[in-house]
Amino acid sequence: MNNNNNNDPKTVSSFGDEWARFDQKKLIGDEHAYLFDTYFHIFPWESLPDEAQGFDMGCGSGRWASLVAPKIAKLTCIDPSPEALAVAQQNLSHLSNTVFLNAGVSDQPLPANSQDFGYSLGVLHHIPDTAAALKDCAEMLKPGAPFLVYLYYRFDNRPVWYALIWKASDIMRRGISRMPARMKSMITDVIATAIYYPLARLALLGKKLGFNVDRWLLSSYRDTSFYTMRTDSRDRFGTPLEQRFTRSEIKAMMLAAGLEDINFSDRFPFWVAVGKKSLPK
Repeated sequence: MNNNNNNDPKTVSSFGDEWARFDQKKLIGDEHAYLFDTYFHIFPWESLPDEAQGFDMGCGSGRWASLVAPKIAKLTCIDPSPEALAVAQQNLSHLSNTVFLNAGVSDQPLPANSQDFGYSLGVLHHIPDTAAALKDCAEMLKPGAPFLVYLYYRFDNRPVWYALIWKASDIMRRGISRMPARMKSMITDVIATAIYYPLARLALLGKKLGFNVDRWLLSSYRDTSFYTMRTDSRDRFGTPLEQRFTRSEIKAMMLAAGLEDINFSDRFPFWVAVGKKSLPK
């Protein structure tokens, strides 16, 4: 497949390399459950029918699919990168109810109105037309089915200085993302070591001392492992195409995609939202 125009080949290749290097086998136990909950705590599991079937759009290493699949009857893991999909197949080999499709979001990988739920976490902001991708995801859902999405925020709930720091980091990303894969990983590991880890552990110390650290830089990593920091540094600084949206923009795109009853998470990461496909009128 992969014959549609709504993907960026360099970004697809970059993620293939990322998941080959960070296959998430070290993401286990409490940390895995903690990170899963940061996304799925607003997902309406109770609304799913018996024998529910759903899809993971942009499954990557399968790190979320490994916790979703045991809860449902069938999960289709979709990714445009053959390398990433191979990692997911290996990581999910113990689960008999997973199916794998090498396809992009706009390849129509599943029939319209066929899925009881879907999710796409940290993926659709890395493709050229995010709004169109949301519509393609919603098209596969049955009426009334929920869809969970995580899209990078444009710091609309942060002070101006926070956005200015991000602008400086984005200049770094644009340069680093053009580097050869090995060099890219070396540089992003240095960033994880010199920036992510110290600031995250400072926030952890601040938390233990009783400070409200929610607005401290990289405080969201205070309870995560260095492995997760390395993974996210590679994701953040090594990816060629990145888009960001405000909460209101995401809601507008979801509504335009045919989703309704949209609910946003009020905690990091921003923005995570869930909506359900509109019923026929």
